[in-house]
Amino acid sequence: MRVAFVGKGGSGKTTLSALFARHLLASGAPVLAVDGDINQHLAEALGHHGGPFTAPPLGAHLTGIKDYLRGTNPRVPSADSMIKTTPPGRGSRLLRLLGDDELHTRHVRRAGGVPLMVTGEFDESDLGVACYHSKLGGVELYLGHLVDGPGEYVVVDMTAGADAFASGLFTRFDLTFLVAEPTRKGVSVYRQYRDHAREFGIRIAVVGNKVTGEDDLLFLKEQVGDDLLTHLVHSPWVRANEQGRAQGGLEGHNRHALNVLRAAVDARPKDWDTLHRHAVEFHLRNARAWADRATGEDLAHQIDPHFVPGPPALT
Repeated sequence: MRVAFVGKGGSGKTTLSALFARHLLASGAPVLAVDGDINQHLAEALGHHGGPFTAPPLGAHLTGIKDYLRGTNPRVPSADSMIKTTPPGRGSRLLRLLGDDELHTRHVRRAGGVPLMVTGEFDESDLGVACYHSKLGGVELYLGHLVDGPGEYVVVDMTAGADAFASGLFTRFDLTFLVAEPTRKGVSVYRQYRDHAREFGIRIAVVGNKVTGEDDLLFLKEQVGDDLLTHLVHSPWVRANEQGRAQGGLEGHNRHALNVLRAAVDARPKDWDTLHRHAVEFHLRNARAWADRATGEDLAHQIDPHFVPGPPALT
């Protein structure tokens, strides 16, 4: 299952992404965390200490990723003609979670024991000339070519706010957790995300964070309604962990909230047809908007009408 954490900047979505990934790993589940935020802090939140995190960033190796994933697909003759929304077809290289393949071997490193891939930060050459979403192309292609199985999890820390809708990446998940603080600003992003998500039938569940009492919880229930799945209370353990002096473990209520999140994910049926339909829809949107002109090709031709998504494609 693919899970995204979104929310207002400062809401705690990176912290929640890390807590959930570590919670899954502790249970013995196969899990991959992906840092898709412009502020690359997920490695530290997972427990990486010392020097810089050394995983080669996806955003810096996009051409190589395209070349690998296109495989022998005759509809994608070169990396130059492949864009971030190009869906897989017959001949494409499909991935198994944490498989023994070139992409995972190159880009996955462990942070606090959790396998992690990163998109990479803005560097000096990007400033003023590039959009961060261009770096997210590697994540979009990865999820588009991934065939994850039962009991496997991908946890993605997304960009902050409604900015996550600037690409089709938001349609690549089985469930999206929106982290909301009990403030008006905290729930404003929820309303934006809810309205955009409804247009495409995207399932979201709200996770209240930094709740300090009944008044906070009542506020979230009034503002969010039935979309509120669970909440986490203010956590001295998380604060101590962020200060490098963690001891003991996460509070009982917050551990219970993580169990609720996992139960919600596990209860979602895997809908390969919808995932692929969204991939095709956003590929056509991008082709018409800019990519046909940029490549000089009709990229609608890249859609393989006979491709069957999901496990059957592996054979």
